[in-house]
Amino acid sequence: MKKILPIVSIAMLMLASCAKTPTKRSIEVDHRGHWVDSVYNQMSLQEKVGQLFMVSAYSNRIDAHTDSIQKLINEYQIGGLIFFQGGPVRQANQTNTYQALSKVPMFIGVDGEWGLNMRLDSTARYPYNMTLGAITNNKILEKIGHQIGKDCNRMGIHINFAPVVDINTNSRNPVIGVRSYGEEKYNVAQKAWAFTKGMESTGVIGSAKHFPGHGDTDTDSHKTLPTVAFTEQRIDSVELYPYKELFKKGIGGVMVAHLNVPNLEPQAGLPSSLSYKIVTELLKEKLGYDGLIFTDALNMKGAADYGQPGDIDLAAFKAGNDVLLFSEDAPKAIAKIVEAYDAKEVSEERLAYSVKKILAAKFDSGLNNYKPIETKHLIKDLNGEVNANLYEEAIRNAITVIKNEDQLMPLKKNGDEKIAFVKLGEGPSEAFLKELKSRAEVTEITNTSTNTLLEDLKAYDKVIIGYHRKNSRLTYAVSAADKKVIESIAKEHQTLLTVFASQYSLKETNLDNLEGIVISYENSVIANNVSAEIIFGETEAKGTLPASISPTYPVHSGIVNP
Repeated sequence: MKKILPIVSIAMLMLASCAKTPTKRSIEVDHRGHWVDSVYNQMSLQEKVGQLFMVSAYSNRIDAHTDSIQKLINEYQIGGLIFFQGGPVRQANQTNTYQALSKVPMFIGVDGEWGLNMRLDSTARYPYNMTLGAITNNKILEKIGHQIGKDCNRMGIHINFAPVVDINTNSRNPVIGVRSYGEEKYNVAQKAWAFTKGMESTGVIGSAKHFPGHGDTDTDSHKTLPTVAFTEQRIDSVELYPYKELFKKGIGGVMVAHLNVPNLEPQAGLPSSLSYKIVTELLKEKLGYDGLIFTDALNMKGAADYGQPGDIDLAAFKAGNDVLLFSEDAPKAIAKIVEAYDAKEVSEERLAYSVKKILAAKFDSGLNNYKPIETKHLIKDLNGEVNANLYEEAIRNAITVIKNEDQLMPLKKNGDEKIAFVKLGEGPSEAFLKELKSRAEVTEITNTSTNTLLEDLKAYDKVIIGYHRKNSRLTYAVSAADKKVIESIAKEHQTLLTVFASQYSLKETNLDNLEGIVISYENSVIANNVSAEIIFGETEAKGTLPASISPTYPVHSGIVNP
């Protein structure tokens, strides 16, 4: 018996143990699905429709504006806000107030293409996309995207309407320009994904824009309806390429532009944002995109001129968009969609598809456990050393040398040569001149008459021309007067031209007689400092052109370590 008892005891223990062991195939609880269904089922029809709308908000306007937003939230339970101008603390306080009024936490969005500074004062900015397009190390863009995502998190922002993936094949494009990563589809796609990968790793939703491609237009969809006249094959091969790449990798959102694309939408003058063929048949069905689909702002003339407020919103929803941005009249638009639902023009299946997709994205963004924004130290947190370091790293990797004949660069420090500096453009040049003078004897020549200027320059061995543009975002060519000065000096002297503006500024200038050309892209203090370092051989030039200047200087031109 002494031997039997332990065996029986062990057997009983094993049976008991087996009874308590859970099955290997445990049932996963769909927390997101439960939350989405429970929220959806508790909403009225008007509240469901309200989820489709993200209206414009500003933190620099009078109380009447904030009162109107609060009224929209209270009466219509709108789905979100897209913030424009203002300041971080003001916006954070308003966000907290607005969110407290909403039954379902709202999406907060922003256009932060080059960081929060695109819309908010007192925040860090990064270089424009085309400057980033000059960088060959895409990890830098991933780091920038990640930091912008963290800044969005700090501000209670869930959607950043970026990246721009338009391929800027038209140097005269009035609305995209330096917002694009460049003119070459592979570079645009790689840069856009690096940025998106970094940003979405923080939980912020990205939105590729402006579908199906706004890069080769010569009019602005804010003011009119631009036409994209390419064949369907060309659009598929070029304009849609970066979208298809980002869709494969799972970007969270896409924004549909207001464009006239006759070879995709046969109805004359129907904006792409209102086109069932483009939004549903092309974007959703052919390309298989199932993320959030946003319209571009519906107050833009490219859409607004097509019909009346409310009617446009209904048409955009029927076309297949999920989220309607910047409605001209949200109450009227909500009423129109409710009427269409009641008249069975909009089915329950169609409404539920978009509303539940929006709610699921809100769950993924953590809005099922919403927490107010902490405003203490907010400005400091948004302007950390990491922001400044990333900006400098980007500029150091972007500046591009496209010409260095006779080994003009590097210039000798404190040499015997007499060097003149001529400043062109309307932007400040003090930082650049200071850096030049700290390394060599450089004299600024300021005569306004070209003939007198050329006479004065005869006393100098070399001439550095700094073209400084006040607003680096502008892409127009240098003025006729500045063009004449550049070409005249280059004929008579060893000349180095440094351009603190878009490479497009040189598109009409004869560059043949210049010995050296440096494209610095932006007229920031950092860009001025690093350019001087490159000229004197203290650091290497690492960038390549993101877009062509001319057949002589095509996309990807660049001399590394001149």
